[in-house]
Amino acid sequence: MARDEPPMYGGWRRARAVGLFGLGLGQTMTVLAATTIALITASVSVARLLTVGPICLVIIIGNLAQWDGVTVVQALVRRLRWTVGNATGRTTYRGAVLSAERHAWQLPGVLAPTVLLSVDDGQDGGYAVVWHRRMRTMTVTLRCAAQSTWLADPDAATAWVSTWGGWLAGLGRIPMVRWVTVTVDTAPDSGTRLADYIAARIAPDGPPAAVQILRQLVATAPQATADVHTDVSITFEPALSAARPRTVHDYLAEVGRALPGLQDGLVGCGLTVLGRASATELAGIVRGCFDPAARGDVTRLLAADPEAAAELLDWGSAGPVAAQEHPDRYEHDGATSVSWAWQEAPRQPVTHHVLARLLAPGDHAKRVTLLYQPLSTARAAAEVEQQVNAAQFRAAYRRARKLDPTARDVADHEQAVQAAREEALGAGVGRISLWVTTTVLDGDELGRAVADIESRAETSKVRLRRLWRSQAAGFAATLPVGICLPALARHWKY
Repeated sequence: MARDEPPMYGGWRRARAVGLFGLGLGQTMTVLAATTIALITASVSVARLLTVGPICLVIIIGNLAQWDGVTVVQALVRRLRWTVGNATGRTTYRGAVLSAERHAWQLPGVLAPTVLLSVDDGQDGGYAVVWHRRMRTMTVTLRCAAQSTWLADPDAATAWVSTWGGWLAGLGRIPMVRWVTVTVDTAPDSGTRLADYIAARIAPDGPPAAVQILRQLVATAPQATADVHTDVSITFEPALSAARPRTVHDYLAEVGRALPGLQDGLVGCGLTVLGRASATELAGIVRGCFDPAARGDVTRLLAADPEAAAELLDWGSAGPVAAQEHPDRYEHDGATSVSWAWQEAPRQPVTHHVLARLLAPGDHAKRVTLLYQPLSTARAAAEVEQQVNAAQFRAAYRRARKLDPTARDVADHEQAVQAAREEALGAGVGRISLWVTTTVLDGDELGRAVADIESRAETSKVRLRRLWRSQAAGFAATLPVGICLPALARHWKY
């Protein structure tokens, strides 16, 4: 009897604005304006065209010429910003006792406006809320244990994906929810947890041979095990609530009311929610990312003495003592990290375990963060209609120029129409992005770590773009603290 084929998933596409030559609306208007000015100048005076023409030509070429989806103008603007920032010392961070500034204990870069709050949940416990003072958002992180799909029944995996899709679609009906991130953090296990566990359970009068075997197991475990954490971070903007809260206390109350339903909704998604991350746990996570050498000590401290950990781990000590951003890497507390962003999603339908290779543990520490920004019902309808109109505009433009449509244009139009049809039938719509960071303690291992990530991405059918001159921001985006770089780019120039 033939085995049933696993279900396939797809439906995503790159959002494209109304424009010519693959440009956005603003770039298209700039090119048309430069062309119009050149034509008017030529009709008035050929001598003036010799002065105005080269300027217009540079503007046109700068907006039309692209490399890997980035225009020449965009590349020059990024390089100029990096040069100015590097010259003014914005790519260098010195914290704690190494800095005499009044913000000496502030976290670096895009993390600077964040504050860690501890909220009482009313059940003899508390959970952490990351309050972004400029974006006015609050993020709660749920510690989860993900179930592997490799050994799961195919029908169970299909049910998990269906439930997860329904949970994401329901976010569009909650105005407060701005975005959700799923962060999978993997690293070679330092062996501290296993060593502590075994040491506390070895009988003093046990057989010497058995004790020796256990000690050998502990000694070889770091080369054979991995430390894996899965976190789901939900970011709220309480000001969008129908209750119209005004103070931070009111904001926290609105978040507390919305959390239980969202947390319970994750049941059946292939996740076991272990609880909400406390302020100490979240500070320990961030500290372990900035200083991987201390990751084992932080884990041991949290497990052995939570009260002492609460005194030592806070938001001020979670950041690095020193950090230096380079165009191609980010150096922090003796470690070096490289970050990527999602350049292109899989073009073909995929199975539910398409990202398994990218998420699987390896020889180096890495974090993979999937970010989902839900659109409200009204915005979703307008967005899909705008995408259909943009696709029809490009098709009409090619017909007017008597150009044959390309296969990608035809497929893009079909996908836009299908997305609009599914949204009309009640499907949710959102923006998806993916961020990856790998970290090494030895700089000589950086090349191998980078090659490993890029190889895993190819296996997972995704294209990654290295975040040149944005490494610090990419590093922060993979932390489970609610940093959304697309939202920061729209609302805040840092």
